Amino acid sequence: MIRGPAFGITEGNANLLWNPAAAAPAAAAPFIHARRELTALHPRYVRLLVDWAVLQPSPQNPPALSAPATGCARDVGPCGAYVGIADELAAIATQQSAARAEGRPAFEVVLDILGAPAWAALPPHGCEQAAVASTARPIAPGALAGYRALIAALVALGRKEGVALAWWSPWNEPNDPRFLSPQREACGPDGAPAATAVYAQLARAMSSELKAVAPGARMLLGELGGYSSGSSHRLSIEQFVGALPADVVCLSDTWAVHAYAARGRRTPPPDPVAALETALDARGCAAPARLWVTEAGSGAPNPGRPRTDGAGEERDACRALAAQALAWRSDPRVGAILQYEFRDDPAFPVGLASADLSRVSSVYRMWLALNRSAESASATSTPSALCPG
Repeated sequence: MIRGPAFGITEGNANLLWNPAAAAPAAAAPFIHARRELTALHPRYVRLLVDWAVLQPSPQNPPALSAPATGCARDVGPCGAYVGIADELAAIATQQSAARAEGRPAFEVVLDILGAPAWAALPPHGCEQAAVASTARPIAPGALAGYRALIAALVALGRKEGVALAWWSPWNEPNDPRFLSPQREACGPDGAPAATAVYAQLARAMSSELKAVAPGARMLLGELGGYSSGSSHRLSIEQFVGALPADVVCLSDTWAVHAYAARGRRTPPPDPVAALETALDARGCAAPARLWVTEAGSGAPNPGRPRTDGAGEERDACRALAAQALAWRSDPRVGAILQYEFRDDPAFPVGLASADLSRVSSVYRMWLALNRSAESASATSTPSALCPG
């Protein structure tokens, strides 16, 4: 029996998701060692980012859930072509089958939607920054049918691949202008929130569509950036939750927040998990909300690149995340912690394996040890023991 929050991971490369014992496509052959490393973590959840703007650039065509992907990490190999979400779910099905044979749940899918197609987005308005992409603009009310159609198409694909799509998030980081803009109607830190009304519209549409096409699915509200303070162009956790309509706050009893470990600071920043708990409790839903940390990680340098002080910097980053994870494990309201992500994105290097997959980081070894201790119900370790060196 697993003690504490379940472990999960964000990873969208199908080549990394096939069970090592399964007959994977030939293109996935260079990834076999990395697949073994990922599978050894026994993730309960795997989070897939669904970029609507990429999947459906034209309203005349349905979402391209089998769109070709190179399998590279930006321009870093190994690469291996696969066909988008269809192959991701096919690979996850092999992991679920293997886990069932071992008597444990694994690789339950968490879908997180982001990215407004240009045809679905409203024109610029409100307090919007100069370089905001159209993908961050609110969905026009008339395009909500397209949003619902995307959900229905994903449900149908899951059924085709034999994978239940258990968890759904309406929009990624809706309190961050990179994903939803404008955040406020008028510029200034006291401007009336604008993003909350947009998010409410999406959450209601998702709830309604899931009830129609996937009654057993559950919503994961929030996916909030872990901001303790707001500004002209972003909302803090407290501001976002406080401005949501009451019916939306209580659409689900499970909320998600993103929280990255801080290192090298004399005074650690406020914990986003505690901030979200406080904000939700103030809204007074029928039951206290459970919380997931759906993006966790540490600012470790890319394991595949030179570091300024080598192993010491990576060790400190590992210990910062370990301390955070251990604190969350003592909180009975935290139901899951998901690492972002397995393979390093060269532009956002917080992954567990280098972009070229030549090595795993000390954070990988930390999660491996922590997950094994949870599965065996052994005593929880300390940051120094989890991240030696």
